[in-house]
Amino acid sequence: MIGWLCVTLGVAFGSAILPLISVEVFVIGLASTEPGVHWLAIGAAVAIGQVAGKLLYYLAAKGTIKLPKFLHDRLHRERPMTARRARWELRTKRVRAWLEGLRERCHRHPAWMTGTYGVSAVVGLPPFMATTVLAGLVRMPMSLFLGAGLAGRFARFSLLAASPAMFAGWLNF
Repeated sequence: MIGWLCVTLGVAFGSAILPLISVEVFVIGLASTEPGVHWLAIGAAVAIGQVAGKLLYYLAAKGTIKLPKFLHDRLHRERPMTARRARWELRTKRVRAWLEGLRERCHRHPAWMTGTYGVSAVVGLPPFMATTVLAGLVRMPMSLFLGAGLAGRFARFSLLAASPAMFAGWLNF
């Protein structure tokens, strides 16, 4: 059982770093094939792994973790304005203004960000990755980030891990 929980923690951490890995499919498969692993333990392992992985994005967005020099130089280097870049700047002007307005509203109303982040941790909408980065950008306190993220992810993945047993119980009258 401990082995499966360690693997679950690793898969959850990996899926938080690289969103191409589906931890949901892994949880359903594990809960379906390994009845000896308790669904609450699976939920806890996934919550810890997911929040630990997303913590890196949060800290990077907050500015605590610095990007490697080759990425930093590439993102922030001054380049001459080309016609293509000028068109791109013009096209994305509204989106950038909207994002800046959203950031400013989050600073004015921190409870909105907490609520949005908490709902995203449970439901997945808005995307948890996006709310994680936004939480770092608006400088959400780390204790609130960890608490809301762990609680939401624990609820989501505990219910997901319990779902195969619930459906099996419903089908076997």
